[in-house]
Amino acid sequence: MILLRIGPKGKERPAILDKNGTIRDISSIVEDLNPFFLNFNLIEKLSKSNFESLNEISAKERIGSCISKPGKFIAIGLNFLDHALETGASPPTEPIIFMKATSSICGPNDDVEITPDSKKLDWEVELGIIIGKDAKHINENQSQDHILGYCLVNDISEREWQIEKMGQWVKGKSHDTFGPIGPYLVTKDEIKDINNLNMSLDVNGKRMQTGNTNTMIFNVNVIVSYVSKFMSLQAGDIITTGTPPGVGMGKKPQQFLKEGDTMRLSIDNLGEQNSKVVTTY
Repeated sequence: MILLRIGPKGKERPAILDKNGTIRDISSIVEDLNPFFLNFNLIEKLSKSNFESLNEISAKERIGSCISKPGKFIAIGLNFLDHALETGASPPTEPIIFMKATSSICGPNDDVEITPDSKKLDWEVELGIIIGKDAKHINENQSQDHILGYCLVNDISEREWQIEKMGQWVKGKSHDTFGPIGPYLVTKDEIKDINNLNMSLDVNGKRMQTGNTNTMIFNVNVIVSYVSKFMSLQAGDIITTGTPPGVGMGKKPQQFLKEGDTMRLSIDNLGEQNSKVVTTY
């Protein structure tokens, strides 16, 4: 099942991409794709619905974030060996957890903001896990019982704020628009092997990142179980799982985003994002 949210900012309505590639309005079935409604019961209800009777939505309309107002936006750092090495860090022996503010979330094709005092704005294509059922102190073999699906994430990062200033990574990860997610929330039954998905990111048409989820140090089952040991997870929570090599910080010389730059991200089965960097004051 491929779910999405369509419409102007703040007025998105839930939708589904049917088997013919047509976007259908499912607001008569569910009010929104948010933590209150987004769970396995909804997926079961939708599986019994006749989508052909629902109104079509134009593919030209804006696509919003595939989840509205998640309780938590959790991230895993340095989860690809080559990426850890390119940043000069030692590969982690257990998942590195940090948070992104939920207010950073935006649509997959929305503009990404750069502020006048931003010097090192960077890109990161990542696989996002969507939780569908409360999880607390679960084992790895239980993780799939709590994973509803997956989405594409760009973990936008301001490296000076993240690394060179005092404090934790969160402030370099949380500015408005630093969390484009979607276009789709793809339920796990649609993906043959989550541990073998190709990932890519282009800046201004030039390939910067190429990777595959099979090179993650910690796979999705390990991550969900591990995070659940330290905080409970609820339906609608997002966990973004790390990025392959090719970020701007790892380039020699380093390369960072500037006003007018464009990014294109893609992960097998999860669609693509296309965004532009714009200055905000």
